[in-house]
Amino acid sequence: MSQNADILIIGGGLSGTMLAVQLLRLPGQRTIVIVEPRTELGRGEAYSAVELGHTLNGNAARMSVDPDNPDDLTQWLTAHIAAGGWPESAEQAVPISELFPPRGLFGVYVQQRLAEAQAIGATYGSTVEHVRAEVVDLQADVDAVQLTLSDGQRLRAGFAVIATGMFPAARTPQTESSGVNAAALDPWDVAAMRQLDPQSTVLIIGSGLTMVDAVVSLEQAGHRGPIEVFSRHGLLPHVRRQPPAWVDFLGEDHSLRSPRQLLRELRRQCRDAIAQGIDWQAPLDTVRVHIARLWSQATDVQRRQFVRHVRPWWESHHHRSPPLSAELLQRLHSQGRLRIHAASFKGLEPDSNAAVSIRIRRRGEHETCVVQGAALINSSGIEYDWRRVARPLPQQLLARGLVQPGPLALGIAATAEGAVLDANGVPAKRLFAMGPPLRGMWWESTAVTDVALQAKALAARLVV
Repeated sequence: MSQNADILIIGGGLSGTMLAVQLLRLPGQRTIVIVEPRTELGRGEAYSAVELGHTLNGNAARMSVDPDNPDDLTQWLTAHIAAGGWPESAEQAVPISELFPPRGLFGVYVQQRLAEAQAIGATYGSTVEHVRAEVVDLQADVDAVQLTLSDGQRLRAGFAVIATGMFPAARTPQTESSGVNAAALDPWDVAAMRQLDPQSTVLIIGSGLTMVDAVVSLEQAGHRGPIEVFSRHGLLPHVRRQPPAWVDFLGEDHSLRSPRQLLRELRRQCRDAIAQGIDWQAPLDTVRVHIARLWSQATDVQRRQFVRHVRPWWESHHHRSPPLSAELLQRLHSQGRLRIHAASFKGLEPDSNAAVSIRIRRRGEHETCVVQGAALINSSGIEYDWRRVARPLPQQLLARGLVQPGPLALGIAATAEGAVLDANGVPAKRLFAMGPPLRGMWWESTAVTDVALQAKALAARLVV
């Protein structure tokens, strides 16, 4: 086949779009093709939300897609609001940098930055094309990478980048399915929730940020009944606040390497902050920029210790809830409508007397029990283990040894530059990855700032 493009990007959500933006900004003529089944680029799973209540979990000052300008989103929002956009922002009496924009609006911001990059690229003779399809197979040789698409097309290019983004457990077919998704409501489907009896009991599996979204969806759908949430540890995300600056203690002391050392020192720093009347989130927020270094230099044993013993508390403290959503959860909890249970989900139960029944085991107990409700929502988060993702491309790549699972089976393995490692550990010459597929490499590889930095670095690597 003749070559269709210089660079093929598999996935047109935030990761793929940001890579295209960085490539278009670089001097030189190149043809970029993004393969994405959705009608729009720049949205993906995260930013396709249409409800105003589904907001970013970080304020504008933390969510710039430009790694060279941390105020980029704040500046865009300032102009957008001044032009009459997002009038609801006036209800939040805070500076624009502290606003938590709707995720759908963030998608508009990403799309505008892409359009601006296309204009820059046009001056160099570069183009980007959106092909609406799903990649179902990939082959690579010494000269090029060839993609097979769901509509039968085949595309060929000098390089390909896996930028497939996240696989939400609620929307991802699994190789070892428990049948939960077939019985559950989509956490973001407000229209479907409007069909429920407003006073009925809703069961939710998982208590992270997807659960927060699900509760927001139920509220906007007019649901006024009980909500029962089940998760192993029963931990809720803390509310995100805007703490003052704190000393970068990890930047000053690189001897802190193991999870045990980090936790001991972080707790000490938080106690010091509280003693000074400063929010404990201030020391915690300084850890953010060091996560990739700490994770990459940790041993597999240390990583397993972190995932097994620390991860639930890390997730609830670090991946915090937007203030308005947290206020809703607090209100429902104080009313007795929202109850959080530390319990493990053990499966669905057939029951002719209820719309849905699940079997759980409460924390600290040996026996299981059955809980009934009118509806079930799977809010168990993101599926990072590609071996469990029943999509054509992950399954084909794993089956033919073109990729291997990443550390702790999180995403896929790659070099520090993003070159994918095959089953034998050999780095690919023409196949790269970025964003959530590299979760096992960097731990935090999903946040906007992480993706933006990876996009810039990978773009520079691809055009050398």
